[in-house]
Amino acid sequence: MMPAVQDMAVHLSDRHFRTIAELIEGQVGIKLPQGKRLMLEGRLHKRVRALNFSDLNEYVDNLFGAEHFDTELTHLIDVVTTNKTDFFREPQHFTFMRDVAIPALLKLHGRKNANLKIWSSASSTGMEAYTTAMVLDDMTRNGSRFQYRILGTDISTAVLRLAKTAIYTRDVLAPVPEPFVKRYFLSSRDKSRGEVRVVPELRRMTHFMRMNLMDASYPVDRDVDIIFCRNVLIYFERETQRKVIEQLCSHLRPGGYLLVGHSESMIHSAVPGLKQVQPTIFKV
Repeated sequence: MMPAVQDMAVHLSDRHFRTIAELIEGQVGIKLPQGKRLMLEGRLHKRVRALNFSDLNEYVDNLFGAEHFDTELTHLIDVVTTNKTDFFREPQHFTFMRDVAIPALLKLHGRKNANLKIWSSASSTGMEAYTTAMVLDDMTRNGSRFQYRILGTDISTAVLRLAKTAIYTRDVLAPVPEPFVKRYFLSSRDKSRGEVRVVPELRRMTHFMRMNLMDASYPVDRDVDIIFCRNVLIYFERETQRKVIEQLCSHLRPGGYLLVGHSESMIHSAVPGLKQVQPTIFKV
């Protein structure tokens, strides 16, 4: 019989915590300092119960010997990754995209009806990708002539499931301009659920897939126009940051843009050929 939750060992031993921390850093580049230990323990309890282990340390002891280690690693990554995101987060990026980047890229393409490629490289639940889709669709409604496709990638399968369904609670729409709320979201017929869904027109333009930024190569086109990589590099060591940025920039077309988070504004110094346009906006 499973022990009651209150009887379950609630703390990882030092050795077991180091095991998890080293595994996560090696797999996804994210460091887990001691300050994250309680967070990790709290998040792991649900997984421990689901697999019928007696406590956290037994879970770690059995992790590497698990028959389906790769599957369990996916669950572990879902547990430890932070997926803070919002619609129109750091809104100046979307203003820059609309007013500066897209006009410059259309001129660079040198033809009408250009096909723009946008990549949300740490897409979480999809809010960044769908914000981009709203802005681009609004531009085409107001006379800009281009087509676009948006790719969202993330290491977490849990958030990618949410991104693909595009169903959100109504409270997350606070940053979205009211005309966009009316145009780009459908309300649930069951009002008690308080849910909305991104309209099919935008969902058709937005594709999501699982990808690890630590991989040696990315299965992405090498003529991307704009890459968002915001608020994820801060979790990496300096050398890992440099490698990821170089890899991302290799997928940008000449003249393409890389947008990072406010706390990552100094990362460009390690990458030759990356020019700073604004504190958090770079161009190749």
